[in-house]
Amino acid sequence: MLYPTPKLDADDQRVLGEIDNARSKLKHQVNSSPSKRNAGLRKFLTADAVAASNSIEGFKVSTVDVEDLLDGERDVEVSDENRQETLAYQQMMTYIQTLHDSADFRYSKGLLNALHWMLQGHRHAPRKLAGQWRRGAVYVTDARDPSIATYTAPEPGQVPSLMLELVDWLNTDDEGHHPLVRAAMAHLHLVSIHPWADGNGRMSRSLQTLMIAREGVLAPEFSSIEAWLGRPGNTWEYYRELARRGAVYLPDQDVSSWVRFNLTAYHQQAQTVQGRIDRSGRTWTTLSEFADSTGRDERIVSALHDVAMSGRVRRSRYEHAEGLSTQQAQRDLRDLVTAGVLESVGRTRARYYTAGARFPEQALDIARTPMTLTDPYAG
Repeated sequence: MLYPTPKLDADDQRVLGEIDNARSKLKHQVNSSPSKRNAGLRKFLTADAVAASNSIEGFKVSTVDVEDLLDGERDVEVSDENRQETLAYQQMMTYIQTLHDSADFRYSKGLLNALHWMLQGHRHAPRKLAGQWRRGAVYVTDARDPSIATYTAPEPGQVPSLMLELVDWLNTDDEGHHPLVRAAMAHLHLVSIHPWADGNGRMSRSLQTLMIAREGVLAPEFSSIEAWLGRPGNTWEYYRELARRGAVYLPDQDVSSWVRFNLTAYHQQAQTVQGRIDRSGRTWTTLSEFADSTGRDERIVSALHDVAMSGRVRRSRYEHAEGLSTQQAQRDLRDLVTAGVLESVGRTRARYYTAGARFPEQALDIARTPMTLTDPYAG
C-alpha cells in the first residue's frame, strides 16, 4: 500500500497557481534569453543541485567546485570520495535530463535500478548492493546518536511488491492530481520504501526531479528543488517532515503537510531561479558596458560574468564558452590580469582567475546583493 495523495485545500490551490505562473514566466524568459547566457545558467543550476543533494548525505563540495568537476577539470581540491560521489551523481542526473522528452518513456523497476547503479555502482559491495533491492533491514539513524533508529524501513521481503505498486502508480495517467503534487508524492513513496541498502535519499530526490522534468514546462535544470532542500535550514525541515510520518512505514495516513512542504520548496526555488536570472542579466549588461567603454572584445564578458556570479573562472571554461583556441583564451585572461581586472590564483592546470582590484565594482555589487524569499503560506 502507498500513501494516498491528499486533497489540496484553498491555500494549497492558491500556492500551486502561483507556482504555475512563476514557472510559465521562467519558461518565457529562458526561451527569449541568449543561448550563451542560458548555457552558463543551466550548468550552474545542475551543479548546484548535485552539490546540494550530495551535501544532505554528508558529501561536501561547493557548487563552483562541482562546476569545475562537471567541466572535466582534474585539479580541483576535493577528496577522492567527494569527487567520486559528485561525478556519479552527475552521471545519473545527465541521464535523467535526457529522459525529459523521451517519446516512448515508461517507468520500470529496471530503470530505477539502473539509475541506482549509476549513483552507487562505485560503492557496490556484498552488503551494499548497487542496482538491486536490498536483502536486509535498513534504518535511518539519529544524526547525533547512531544507536537510535528514527525510521525503520519495511521488511526486505515487502520491497519487490511495494516497488511494483509504485511503478504501476508512476505509469498511471492521473489527471486528478497536478504533476508537481505527484512528483512530491513519488519522492515520499520511494524514500519511505527505502528499497536499496544505500542512496535512497538521493534516488528519491532524483525521481522527483525526473517527474517534474517529464511535465515538460521547464528543462530539468530549472525544475529541481534539490538545491532548495540542500540549504541547512531546509534540510533540517526536510528531515523533520519525513519524521512526522512515523518510525515505521504507515502509509494509511494524511500527508498533507508533506505536500505543503514541497509546494513551499517549488515556490521558493522558482523565486531563487528568477532572482538569479535577473541578477545574471543585469550583471551581463554592466560588464558589456565595461568591455565597450574600455575597447575590449565583447567575448571577455563571459569570463568576467563567471567571476562575478560564481567567484572565479578557469581558462578551459572561457575557452569552451567562446569557442576560442587555448592560446587566444590564455592571451585574453593574461591581458585582463595585467590590467588588474582579474587576479590569477594557482599554477599551471590548477590556475583559476578571480576579481582583481580593477574589476568593475558595480557588476560585483549586482551579483552579490542577496535576495529575499517570501513564504507562500505566510500571512
